[in-house]
Amino acid sequence: MQDQMQTQRFERKYYITERQAIQVREFVRCYLQPDENSDGRPDYSYPVHSLYLDSDELMTYWATVHCEKKRFKLRVRYYDDAPESPLFFEIKRRENECVLKQRGVVHRPAAALLLAGQLPGPEQLVSNTPHHLAALQRFCYLMQQLGARPRMHVAYMREAWVSSQGNSVRVTMDRQVRGETQHEAVFHTQMTQPVFPFGKQHVLELKFTDRFPDWLGKMVRQFDLLQ
Repeated sequence: MQDQMQTQRFERKYYITERQAIQVREFVRCYLQPDENSDGRPDYSYPVHSLYLDSDELMTYWATVHCEKKRFKLRVRYYDDAPESPLFFEIKRRENECVLKQRGVVHRPAAALLLAGQLPGPEQLVSNTPHHLAALQRFCYLMQQLGARPRMHVAYMREAWVSSQGNSVRVTMDRQVRGETQHEAVFHTQMTQPVFPFGKQHVLELKFTDRFPDWLGKMVRQFDLLQ
């Protein structure tokens, strides 16, 4: 699974129908190309799974509900059940309109240690670059400060489009968004009784690192998208 993460960006989020999703796809393909994970897949979509952590008081959840200008989320992202597939420990922060992300990648056996507050050894790291190590250290610090532990498994099918000139613009459409409470540090893709909070709607996100591109504004107006 290729890492296409933008470390700092702005986001605009919309809820769309399948009909609008097809229209968006046909529009953005004039400017963007499928990312390496979407290319060649049915509906250009691949599965994304995240295990979210929070405190007993659900502090990060309520910060989002109350639209606090400075807030963050802690999650472990993964893409399949394979024991050899890595886990991505992520911090997603919002400061006013700017979204900042940090991510550290580890082998699956290291997950239990990390969620117990212990940093993994070099042999347990997929990447030991300084920014990945800093992300893991910060993740452990915030987790311990909150007393955070696993709370929710969230999954969806993601269709992603990116610029061929770099990672300055990224458009994603998430289908079948679903969630289920989970209090154990296990990383599987199956759900028993998932909840679909958006029903048949999909989540469209427009992500950009500088100014909002004019052509994206044209698309929003043309298809009458609602935030």
